[in-house]
Amino acid sequence: MYKRVLLKLSGEALAAGRGFGIDAVFIHKVAEELAAVHALGCQIGIVVGGGNFFRGVAQQAIDMDRVAADHMGMLSTVINAIALQDAIEKRGIFARVMSAIEMHQVSEPYIRRRAMRHLEKGRIVIFAAGTGNPFFSTDTAAALRAMEIKADILLKATSVDGIYSADPKKVADAERFEQITYNDILRMNLGVMDTTAVSLCRDNNMPMMVFSMREQGNIARVVSGEKIGSLVTA
Repeated sequence: MYKRVLLKLSGEALAAGRGFGIDAVFIHKVAEELAAVHALGCQIGIVVGGGNFFRGVAQQAIDMDRVAADHMGMLSTVINAIALQDAIEKRGIFARVMSAIEMHQVSEPYIRRRAMRHLEKGRIVIFAAGTGNPFFSTDTAAALRAMEIKADILLKATSVDGIYSADPKKVADAERFEQITYNDILRMNLGVMDTTAVSLCRDNNMPMMVFSMREQGNIARVVSGEKIGSLVTA
């Protein structure tokens, strides 16, 4: 159904419930899913977070300068991107890490046209270091990269099976939305993505699908057009 997608993976997802670091078993499961999606002929870009190592707004950064803390968070995403690249390439698929902060020994610098060329050649592109700027989350980076590479849809993989009116882990009767608009997300102050990312997607008509990573094969199901999460439109 979709020819080119941008997948947003959180750092916490790669920790697979451990809280810190990378779960080796889980990251290889993610790589297997990405290989299945790649086999469908879909071009894949990935923005990965770094919350499993460091987050600029986390408790451990409370006494730090925000700019310094955000730069540390960006470097954490590079660690995750390299780990994901290694897992993907073990499945015989070429992957490239492109960083918004230049570090030539471990990644390519992010250049939009080069990223588009990698995708056209069938390589999976992993975008690291967010936007390269402090005060912007990896959610905003995902929205930005999705529009820059002209993705058909932004896929946000989470620990829950869609968007709810409240946290379903805390509120038993929280309502699940099969479809919702970006304006509704802002109006109800739902914590799906930060408001900058939501506004960016809304203003540029970028659809988004929020779905669960807990079930094996969900990424391929979403790419094939199955309705398994919550669709967000402008």
